[in-house]
Amino acid sequence: MNNPMALDGHNIIVTGAAQGIGEAVSRLIVELGGKAILVDMQADKLEALASDLGAGNADIHVGSVAEPGFVQKMVDQSVAANGAVHGLVNNAGIVRAAMAIKMPIQTWQDVIDVNLSGVFYCLQAVGRHMYERAESGDTAPSSIVNISSDAGRRGTIGQINYGAAKSGVLGLTMSAAREWAAKQVRVNSICFGVVETEMTETIRSDKFRDGVMAQIPMKRFSNPEEVSQPVCFLLSQASSYITGQHLSVNGGYTIGV
Repeated sequence: MNNPMALDGHNIIVTGAAQGIGEAVSRLIVELGGKAILVDMQADKLEALASDLGAGNADIHVGSVAEPGFVQKMVDQSVAANGAVHGLVNNAGIVRAAMAIKMPIQTWQDVIDVNLSGVFYCLQAVGRHMYERAESGDTAPSSIVNISSDAGRRGTIGQINYGAAKSGVLGLTMSAAREWAAKQVRVNSICFGVVETEMTETIRSDKFRDGVMAQIPMKRFSNPEEVSQPVCFLLSQASSYITGQHLSVNGGYTIGV
């Protein structure tokens, strides 16, 4: 039986690929037969990951997704080097915490620039390529996965910038999915709960752990390797008739119709 999640021949851009979820997703893409196009600001970590993935299995692009010029150049170079881009994982993100009434404007803007505008820049550049490729008659799969968060659905204390950005990602996902569906370009989002990464160290600390865990029916946090699997599901043809959806991967933290 063929593996419905196989990614053979798929060239997939992963932003925020140097560590955590992005690294785990990149590793699984290669395990499933695809090529990972690694994007991050941490050159040393990208080089180490690409070396570990093996020759020909990864490309490296060092820069910030908050810079539209860099994003367009990265996509253009990826297409030129590989012939096509078949997938995008919009994963890059930062956290800058402060209560709403005390948040400096720059702290607000820094998170919006990366977590919302950066998602749009990558979505637009890759989506434009996918749309044009479809118009030319190319029927190869095209899938975009935007990484959102429970913070974008429920709100979050002390991170109004992060919550606003992640809620905005849901809107980007639904709008792009409607615009591009006729060209078979699929766009979905994943809302993660608490994943064991550097970004969630504070919420997993002794001060907050018990209170957070009490709200998770499965009574545990997830890890990057575990959550990389639903990302690759949405990238693959196993999800070929799914678009415009928000998949919760959070142990039951949010449950609804």
